This record gives sequence, C-alpha cells and structure tokens, in this order.
Amino acid sequence: MPPEEMDDVLRKLPLRIGAYVPEDLLEDWFAPGTGMNPVSKAALDNAEAYGRRFECEFKYYPERYEGVFWKFVPAM
Repeated sequence: MPPEEMDDVLRKLPLRIGAYVPEDLLEDWFAPGTGMNPVSKAALDNAEAYGRRFECEFKYYPERYEGVFWKFVPAM
C-alpha cells in the first residue's frame, strides 16, 4: 500500500500536473511479492484503481520505467 503521504499528493494534485512513480515502487506498493521485469498486471491494475479513488488517471510508461497519476481535464 502506498504511504499516507501519497494519498495527500493525489488528493491535492492540481489539474494537468503529474505524480510520477518509479516501477519498483509500483510493485512494492500495489502488488508486493509479484516480482518485476516487467511490472505485474496486478500492480498496474491496483495502481489504476488507487488513482480512481482520488479522481486521477493512471498510465504506465515501460520505456520510462514509471507510472504517472494525473487529474483529467475534461473538454480541454
């Protein structure tokens, strides 16, 4: 589970600003013990669900070895 501070980050995240999380932390926080290389589907699914709790989108970028949470801006 992510640290409490991450809840605060996503809760207060301004529109169009991203919170970047390295893939090793994605695994540790969202699917510990599942291994890496590549990041597990369970970790990515859990990260996406976690982001939705704070009205955030989530996307994993394998070429950058990180996931990103951000607040969606409708009709921009």
